[in-house]
Amino acid sequence: MNNAETKDALTRFYEAFARRDGETMAAMYAPAATFEDEVFALKGPDIGKMWVSLAKNAKGFSLSYTVAQAGSDKGVVEWTARYLFGGRRPVTNVILSEIEFEKGLIVRQRDRFDFPRWATQALGLPGALFGRFEWFRRSVSKKAAERVGVPPKP
Repeated sequence: MNNAETKDALTRFYEAFARRDGETMAAMYAPAATFEDEVFALKGPDIGKMWVSLAKNAKGFSLSYTVAQAGSDKGVVEWTARYLFGGRRPVTNVILSEIEFEKGLIVRQRDRFDFPRWATQALGLPGALFGRFEWFRRSVSKKAAERVGVPPKP
């Protein structure tokens, strides 16, 4: 893919996310794709399961994004998700996403965000107190994986 095609694919992905269209997002991944962020480390169809579940169950959701870079078969997107965690706690999560494509499909995605900041917003006092600890992140990862029906991050 050239730069313009990469930008179009990134735009299509995040526009689908903004519409909460997890099925369209899932269809953009190659069968052996990988995804990793602070909570999930997924492969193949589990990536689509995660997006479908997160998009379907999001409360008070809005998304804004900027395609920061679009090169040959790779790009960087800065995006902000706003939602109510557990249907009640307002969260604003700022994420930097690095995405690689092969043959027009996503083969690798690495999202980065400030987990302690997110945990404070989403989980209140426990998140503020323990969000910097790896054992706490693993616990949150396990619960999130159970909620969306995917394997927990190791």
